[in-house]
Amino acid sequence: MNTRPTTPAGPAPLRDGVLLDEVRERLWAALGARDEAAAASAVLGAHDAGAPAEELLLDVIAPVQARVGAEWAAGRLGVAQEHAATAIQERVVAALARQTPAPAPDTTAPPRRVTVACVDGEWHVLPARLLAEVLRGRGFLVDYLGAHVPTPHLIAHLHQTGADAVALSSSLPVRLPTAHAAVTAVQAIGLPVLVGGAAFGPGGRYARLLGADGWAPDARAAAVLLADGPHRPEGPPPDPGRALPHLLDQEYTLVRRARTRLVRETLTGLAERLPAVAAHTDRQRERTAEDLAHIVDFLAASLYTDDAELFTGFLTWTAEVLRARGVDPAALLTALDLLAEAQHDFPRARAHLAAGRRALTSVPVPAPPGPRP
Repeated sequence: MNTRPTTPAGPAPLRDGVLLDEVRERLWAALGARDEAAAASAVLGAHDAGAPAEELLLDVIAPVQARVGAEWAAGRLGVAQEHAATAIQERVVAALARQTPAPAPDTTAPPRRVTVACVDGEWHVLPARLLAEVLRGRGFLVDYLGAHVPTPHLIAHLHQTGADAVALSSSLPVRLPTAHAAVTAVQAIGLPVLVGGAAFGPGGRYARLLGADGWAPDARAAAVLLADGPHRPEGPPPDPGRALPHLLDQEYTLVRRARTRLVRETLTGLAERLPAVAAHTDRQRERTAEDLAHIVDFLAASLYTDDAELFTGFLTWTAEVLRARGVDPAALLTALDLLAEAQHDFPRARAHLAAGRRALTSVPVPAPPGPRP
């Protein structure tokens, strides 16, 4: 399940005769037609005409990808279409990288080496790839490790390569515990860690909570920060328990361990209480189980950060997606009630579930289509 997409960029400036707005529209049309040649032609042609590679990466490809996510959330793109569009985007980035010459080396200072990777379990790779190409274009030496990098393998790589800093990307808040483990492990070998991506919350609030040495809202800001820092941490690595004392109640751990049982029991309870769910086909039942698993995952992530807004934001977004696809989200309330009944010994979990219920009941129901009286 994708997270809420960002808003596409506004009108782009004219760059050496190339209007980036027009390039975005050409790229979007090519993705809709699944025409990889046309997508590459739009971007590479603009580059040949003088548009800088960094602007094509961040002001064309990135906002078009945000639009792909928005169309998926609105139900106008299927999962397969979204995957096809993303795959074409990744190949266009690779083609642009091949066409872009390396900058002249700076003879006044050795280049900084940065390892760019997605945290373990994170498959949304395009933001990290865009960062890697922006850094290369600015003269960094970049080891780009791609998606889903297990922390032990990341640490082994760092021991072998002599990196100056690490940039970790994550789009889904459910990966925050894994990201925390990666940040702590990298800092333990004396390297600074910059993090970025939607997982780290508005303004990087969870980056600070997890003790990262820096956070950047986008690739440009990350490149600036990495040019001057973040600096190697001094002293012993931070104590995770001291930074997140609420984890001592073990609610996060127990909810994660009970995930399969919670999903199964909640699905059974929904079928008992809601006739519409009881009448589901096998495929509908499977989709409902997937949705319940996401709810439990986001509940666990909110317990890890002790931030109910992480959970409520996911629930309201899910309700919007369901409405856009013609599905009544009312079953979400029943699911929350069932989960709360199962969490009778977990006060923080019950509080987060109650906050989620309040958030859902406060979301206005869209008016039905048709003329207004």
